[in-house]
Amino acid sequence: METRVTENDGLTTRWVEHGAGRPVVLVHGVPASAGLWRHVQPLVQGRSLAWEMAGYGASIPDGAGLDLSLAAQAGRLLTWLDTQDLDRPVLVGHDLGGGVAQIAAVRAPERFSGLVLTNAVCYDSWPVASAKASARLAPLLRHLPDAFMRRSFAQVMRQGHDSEAMATESSAVHWEHYAAHGAARSLMAQLTSLDARDTLSIADRLPDLGLPARVVWGADDPFQKLHFGERLAADLGTEVRRIPGGSHFTPEDHPDLVAEAINELLAS
Repeated sequence: METRVTENDGLTTRWVEHGAGRPVVLVHGVPASAGLWRHVQPLVQGRSLAWEMAGYGASIPDGAGLDLSLAAQAGRLLTWLDTQDLDRPVLVGHDLGGGVAQIAAVRAPERFSGLVLTNAVCYDSWPVASAKASARLAPLLRHLPDAFMRRSFAQVMRQGHDSEAMATESSAVHWEHYAAHGAARSLMAQLTSLDARDTLSIADRLPDLGLPARVVWGADDPFQKLHFGERLAADLGTEVRRIPGGSHFTPEDHPDLVAEAINELLAS
């Protein structure tokens, strides 16, 4: 896998690319980075590009002073796609990235050949209570030492994974970016940008999207509950694929099942 960087209108954009063939664009959520898809990309039967949102991962510095809302991120995704030679990619999103994918698909459905969502934010399913509380206390929390934030970060990862081993791996992969760029400040910038109006504003257009879709859901997700996945699948004209016992970070815990849904759309 290769990390690539481009600059457009003064904004640096990063993504991790793997493979060849029909294109797939993958969008991560919080508190993650493009590395979320590291186990999915080798299983994708096409050219996969794990796009990193401004203000996240190695792109945390590039988000300084920018609007980090999902609506703004969707606009950046579409602008970045203008710079890439991709023929109607399959669009894939997890968590916040699932919200970005929904918004981008609604704005420009003709630019995509399919949509895969896994444990994605949608409707008013987000921000979760802990994120709302942190956003309210952001003026205080952004000054906390990294050691304190590291413990909270690790706890979220344990809650969101099926196994402690994968939670530990995931925490190491994503925490390094926060540690490098100021954990408390970076996390608070992300959390204070969250607003469910971004997904609510496009929810009524999902049933008319007209894109082939797959919805894959960890049935025991403590953050994005299964009934939201069921509603999302119904609106997109498909059925939710439940992962019994699955938690939130499905691209890390169940990359085979996520890749299977992607490959089905590539094959069709």
